[in-house]
Amino acid sequence: MNLNLSADEVLTTTRAVRKRLDLERPVEREVLLECLDLALQAPTGSNAQGWQWMFVTDPAKKKAIADYYGANFDKYINLEGVQYGDDDLRTGQRDGVRSSATYLREHFHEVPVMLIPLLEGRPGRSGGTQAGFWGSILPAVWSFQLALRSRGLGSAWTTLHLSYEAEVAELLGIPPDRYSQAGLFPIAYTKGTDFQPAKRLPAEQFAHFDTW
Repeated sequence: MNLNLSADEVLTTTRAVRKRLDLERPVEREVLLECLDLALQAPTGSNAQGWQWMFVTDPAKKKAIADYYGANFDKYINLEGVQYGDDDLRTGQRDGVRSSATYLREHFHEVPVMLIPLLEGRPGRSGGTQAGFWGSILPAVWSFQLALRSRGLGSAWTTLHLSYEAEVAELLGIPPDRYSQAGLFPIAYTKGTDFQPAKRLPAEQFAHFDTW
């Protein structure tokens, strides 16, 4: 299914989907590979294409990964976090984000597919090295999410399982000395496709020209 969205519509309505993931509907392998073909058109440093893409559908493995994610989530969700002013729109969105994230934590093991994108090597310590490393996989991951959206599927970018990266690598047979995990993504068809642009702070608040 292709929703025939314009480029602007895909870019502005690709949301982090949690509560509206359809946990009952299977996701076809052909759709995943179709989205991946599009994602692999993304830029990658020196054209190295050192990425690998681990899709997980086995129920026992999904449950184990979800448990690792949940163990870190339960610590994270109780942290105070950044505080915004009462008139800041992010303050009004906090409860909804928390509820959505908690729902995913409780149902992560039920999603039809999990994705762990991988990049060959390990990130260096310097900021420039880190930026170059992750810049060779993250554009492709976002392209994959955009491709999902255009086909009526959704996902959410999560990283909390990475405290257990070594354990997950062993579970899935990933060579930990060769590949770094870039995140953990639930993948499912969405319940409805009528997603809207999110409320964001204005661009003028973040833009600088020639000087700070």
